Amino acid sequence: MLEGKTIIRNPLGLHARAAAQLVRLAGKFQSRIQLRRTDNLNVADAKSILSVLTLAASKGIEIEIETEGADEKEALFAIEEIFANGFGET
Repeated sequence: MLEGKTIIRNPLGLHARAAAQLVRLAGKFQSRIQLRRTDNLNVADAKSILSVLTLAASKGIEIEIETEGADEKEALFAIEEIFANGFGET
């Protein structure tokens, strides 16, 4: 299991389009990928759009990423990267 942290940088936060991008990316990996808000500890399965949207994460929120499985390293890097790039919105 690997863990990382990131900050939501895009102006609209983890809205529907950004969440859909994240879910598509997460679905490419075999590993289990979970997201957790550090301020209220809400947890989401990164492969489920409804789960991701329930985080209601806006700009500036810190998110912990947890990956576990055969390709956990690659999954963690890819998820951190999409957050760092602001989902192409920054």
